[in-house]
Amino acid sequence: MAGLRRLVLDVLKPHEPSNVLLAVKLSEIENVEGVNLLLREMDQNTETLKITIVGDNLDFDKIRKILEEFGAVIHSVDEIVAGKKIVESARTEQD
Repeated sequence: MAGLRRLVLDVLKPHEPSNVLLAVKLSEIENVEGVNLLLREMDQNTETLKITIVGDNLDFDKIRKILEEFGAVIHSVDEIVAGKKIVESARTEQD
């Protein structure tokens, strides 16, 4: 199986429910092998998160649905890796 292998999402969510609960819930989605949730910014009412999800044949719609259930919004999809092999980005002079 191939499909989506890694997603990196920029997400805005309220403080509650907790980030721990969100990470666990995302990790329970079928084909998800791991979730990394990084708090980038916090203000009085919301948190900006960088969420990295890895697995095999990830279901983007299920991931988005869980985020919406937690009151979160995807600001951007910052990285998408698909196919039989995970290909790391190569640095260039522009980086």
